[in-house]
Amino acid sequence: MHRILHVIPSLDRSGAEKQLTLLAAGLPRTEFEVHVAALTRGGPLEAELRNAGIPVTVIGKRWKLDPAAFARLERHIRAVAPDLVHTWLFAANSYGRLAALRAGVGHLVAAERCVDQWKSWHEFAVDRWLAKRTDRIVVNSPAISEFCVRHGLPAEKFTVIPNGVSPLPPDSTSRVELLRELGLPRDARLIGTIGRLWPQKRMKDLIWATDLVKVVRDDVHLLIVGHGPQRAQLERYRRLVHIDDKVHFLGHRSDVPRLLPHFDVLALASGYEGLPNVVMEALITGVPVVATDIPGSRELVVPGENGYLVGVGDRAGFARYCLKIIEDPELRSRLGAAGRRRMLDEFSVARMVERHAALYRELLGG
Repeated sequence: MHRILHVIPSLDRSGAEKQLTLLAAGLPRTEFEVHVAALTRGGPLEAELRNAGIPVTVIGKRWKLDPAAFARLERHIRAVAPDLVHTWLFAANSYGRLAALRAGVGHLVAAERCVDQWKSWHEFAVDRWLAKRTDRIVVNSPAISEFCVRHGLPAEKFTVIPNGVSPLPPDSTSRVELLRELGLPRDARLIGTIGRLWPQKRMKDLIWATDLVKVVRDDVHLLIVGHGPQRAQLERYRRLVHIDDKVHFLGHRSDVPRLLPHFDVLALASGYEGLPNVVMEALITGVPVVATDIPGSRELVVPGENGYLVGVGDRAGFARYCLKIIEDPELRSRLGAAGRRRMLDEFSVARMVERHAALYRELLGG
């Protein structure tokens, strides 16, 4: 029995956190004893892990440089005595790998989940130093490994394991009920977007695109699901373009499975991503996608087959393709069915879990 400790900044309901939860719960219990440490705080996924019988420890890191939290993490690693530590995202990759090295852990795996354009020279310096002492770096898209290699990380360390996605749990909420709940007309058509409200996601592009759509159709509404530091700024922009009646901020929602099936199209305007979970969840639900033509989205969306791709910042492109899907029910149905088939065939959770299990076996010798 091999003992695996995963370290991640938090257990919020975001992309990397969802993948960790699916992986930890899916690894065969006859081979792997799995533990999870949340570096800063827990979150809604903590309960899911505990319900799956996986021990969760919150370290309680409070500051960017927090020696006390580092010491607590090192003590926790020594107490768990894992055969392998698998860290996720920059903060946990940094604290977790260094603490594991100090604790004498024999094998280290790190997970890079995004093309992190925000990183400065000193973050990349930390990545390069730790990469030399890491057995393998798992990425969910070749574009991420290419990005990291361009910044000096060793190419031979990388393993690509795409995200896995499961069909969302069924929900009995009807479209009429949902529209009534949201205070929208019975004939409203819905463009949905889900994500943190910060610059990477380029939500302003979608507000602008909705303003263009409004010129052609008066029944299209944009639902923005998520929260973040740009909310006040985006709400102010919505007022400035006089589109308060068509753009709706729903905030953080724990009931995305209720909302997603009723979107006519999912839009993702990000300037960069890894392998976006929200696109995968839309496709497996049968919702067509219009997304920016960036690595990650490009690996999921096949133009004309399950959605469309547009250039970063191409607001007119978003408006054009969202309208194309909304105005053609037969096209919408065909795109949705193809997206669902592709996710089930190529991006299953079982395949993602087995690829990680195979990597652990390779590193641990059986």
